Amino acid sequence: MKNFLPAAALLALSAFAQTDPGDPAQLLRAAAAAFESGDMPTAIQHYRAFLAEFSEAAEIRSNLGAALVANGQIEEGIQQYRLALKHLPNNPRVRMNLALAYYKTGRPEEAAKEIAPLIEQQPLDPKPALLMADCLILDGRPDAAAQLLAPLAEEYPDDRAIAYALGIAYLRANDADRAQFMLDRILRDGASAESEFLFGQLEYRRQNLLKAAGHLARAVELNPKLPGVHSLYGQVLRSNARLEEAAEQFRLELENNPFEPVANIELAMLRKQEGQLEEALKHLARALQVRPTDPGVLLQRASIYSTQGRLELARQELESLVKAYPNFAEAHAALATVYYRLKRTADGDRAREAARRARLAGQAQPASGPAGAGPSPPKPAAAKKPAQQNRD
Repeated sequence: MKNFLPAAALLALSAFAQTDPGDPAQLLRAAAAAFESGDMPTAIQHYRAFLAEFSEAAEIRSNLGAALVANGQIEEGIQQYRLALKHLPNNPRVRMNLALAYYKTGRPEEAAKEIAPLIEQQPLDPKPALLMADCLILDGRPDAAAQLLAPLAEEYPDDRAIAYALGIAYLRANDADRAQFMLDRILRDGASAESEFLFGQLEYRRQNLLKAAGHLARAVELNPKLPGVHSLYGQVLRSNARLEEAAEQFRLELENNPFEPVANIELAMLRKQEGQLEEALKHLARALQVRPTDPGVLLQRASIYSTQGRLELARQELESLVKAYPNFAEAHAALATVYYRLKRTADGDRAREAARRARLAGQAQPASGPAGAGPSPPKPAAAKKPAQQNRD
């Protein structure tokens, strides 16, 4: 991201730059130079010094937010963006940066709220639309993402990024024919990381694991920064029992996007199998920032609490889970085990019977997360809609 000083500010402050090395204009030039060179702590220091004297300089406060986010101080960066928006409520750059900060911390719903006014102002601008589509997909609404992107694909028929994003939306919406159409559009200019990734997803959905692995290996080679590519490749490798290689792919995905939920869930399961329970809990906590109501993830966290002997925490988690998902047989069974360990035999018997009834009803379904994350039942009408997952 470029970090330019507004021309008006430079003109207003240039008179001071001749003699005083600590003058405001010099501070801003030093901050910009540090930002461009990647020295974020120095940029932050200079921006703070400037804002101590000119606290209402909203553009500069936005630059401080950008430096903080780039330095990993994302929550403080978000605060600076919000302060800047109080003075510049219609500034698209500041609002887009705020949305990206929310997105990077696994809060697609909050990101979408910031993007919505930008799309309303410029409905055919690809950048906010692409981010909004990704947020919708992470929120479990791929149909809405496809509806948003389809007009852009017609407006920009040669834009590979739009075609790729629309292809992903169609895939997530289980519309393989339209996904294949978008893939063909991408392939007009030859194979790419995006096309190999889409091919890999199609083959994975068809359970052609060897073909999927081949496509995904090429996608990783062509663009190791492509969001989600390491995560899916890791799932394919895990399905082929190549666990060490799978773990490395999940780790690489999290280097690009620490809050990508599938990689966090998968890596948590692997760490749990290795007995690294605290490490597993850290990954589950990150996944829950993106999918705060995901039943499979909550079940796994409760399971780890139980293994650690933290039975009251496990009980509380599981009681909340079966209240929200009364047909979740595995959660009832886990709760029964916890009750028995707490010497609450009557409660254990009731939970075991509830698990039996749920299994007989055949209402438990596969997990909303990846394999290994635990089964997840259908959402009851009274349950709050999960804010589901995402990439950098």
